[in-house]
Amino acid sequence: MSSSMQTLKVELGARSYPIHIGEGLLSRPDLVLAHVPAKQVMIVSNTTVAPLYLEQAKALFAGSGKTIATCILDDGEEYKHLVELNKIFTALLESRFDRKCMLVALGGGVIGDMVGFAAAIYQRGVDFIQIPTTLLSQVDSSVGGKTGVNHELGKNMIGAFHQPKLVLIDTLTLNTLPDRELSAGVAEIIKYGLLCDASLFGWLEANMEALLARDPAALAYAIARSCQDKADIVAADEKEADVRALLNLGHTFGHAIETGMGYGEWLHGEAVGAGMMMAGYMSKLIGNITDADLDRMADLISRAHLPLYPPPQIKPAQFLDMMSVDKKADAGHIRLVLLKTIGTAYLTGDYDASALDRTLAEWNAYAGEQE
Repeated sequence: MSSSMQTLKVELGARSYPIHIGEGLLSRPDLVLAHVPAKQVMIVSNTTVAPLYLEQAKALFAGSGKTIATCILDDGEEYKHLVELNKIFTALLESRFDRKCMLVALGGGVIGDMVGFAAAIYQRGVDFIQIPTTLLSQVDSSVGGKTGVNHELGKNMIGAFHQPKLVLIDTLTLNTLPDRELSAGVAEIIKYGLLCDASLFGWLEANMEALLARDPAALAYAIARSCQDKADIVAADEKEADVRALLNLGHTFGHAIETGMGYGEWLHGEAVGAGMMMAGYMSKLIGNITDADLDRMADLISRAHLPLYPPPQIKPAQFLDMMSVDKKADAGHIRLVLLKTIGTAYLTGDYDASALDRTLAEWNAYAGEQE
């Protein structure tokens, strides 16, 4: 049993769902079975996570009388594509799973996004639950119902909104997470501080080392605070008509880095770290934030062991080309999430284009100096 548990709720009317956060929740079938009326359950994981946690996930359904099947995908962002996704459909069809079945996503953000998308379109939509095992997926991608896969020309360009029935966050899974992946997750926590939660940003400044040392209290606080921030935004704007777009702070630059380098070369959180610095620099150029604000951002992102600069081989023209494919683009015009202050962000397409050009040119030059 877990020693303590926090429960948050994503408020979406009849499609509302809980987020349970705590240690040892993978040993709590009572938390899961209440949300799984299905008789057929497919647990989807990957080659890294399955050896660690698949048996625990299967045990959640022991004695329930349900048919349990599994599907194990290759691990990595480079496998987040339609060909790999098809393995889930093959497994479902070979097991004769019907439209009342349920999928379980056991893994990080790639697994969560792919399983959610498979659930959205298998037999025109079935239910799924999220059991995220990385910090990034626990604080961000498992909450909110964004699902999808990558295309070679753009990240997450094929997908659907499809909300889970439950998010079960067992913080003990972070004990097996590599340090680099932990830092990648911290990037998304920093993002919440920058875009809507200045007090969280201040807390991170005081507690970054405890977070990286996997202090249980620090992890629990950061995860719960991030999930609450995201749940509030999703409840206000489920399908990104306006305010939800703010969650993409740093992502338009970051997705260009991931696409330009080839999926898997940079972790998503690493690309977002550099992307947030680029968004911050542009925000400073247009007179919104101060040099001191930018220094605070750089200090915190650096302390999280995240890159401050994009890869120098991605030149400004290539950056612009890839950013124009971003989902927030409007008729090819690049819209960006920028900062008013630390703790306040806004989405705009009305900015001085020279500020973007200067950001790309100068940040590319800074990156080259680091080599």
